[in-house]
Amino acid sequence: MVGEMATTTSALTENRAPSDAAARVLARFGHALSDATRARLLLSLRSSPGYPADLAEELGVSRQNLSNHLACLRGCGLVVTAQEGRRVRYALTDAALGHALGDLLAAVAAVDPLAKEGHL
Repeated sequence: MVGEMATTTSALTENRAPSDAAARVLARFGHALSDATRARLLLSLRSSPGYPADLAEELGVSRQNLSNHLACLRGCGLVVTAQEGRRVRYALTDAALGHALGDLLAAVAAVDPLAKEGHL
């Protein structure tokens, strides 16, 4: 999976006219981030994998609500699951995604007026 991501990443980030594929990838990522709960979920998974019940409690949402958000993130290709006995553990698809989220948060915080006022 990591090799596939590196190949896809290099193909999408070359300095040339934006392709439809690159636009679709960014739009899918934007959709994932367009909901505050999903964004908080991604930021939580950035630090470590988690289990739905624990993540729901941490984020203060119902398990059903969390399940819907996890399904969206799986559909966007941003999280993966691992069966552990009767439990399912969720994690970011690739560690590079966690770094990218941190970089994106820092870049947005640098220009966002609310972040400059200490609302982060």
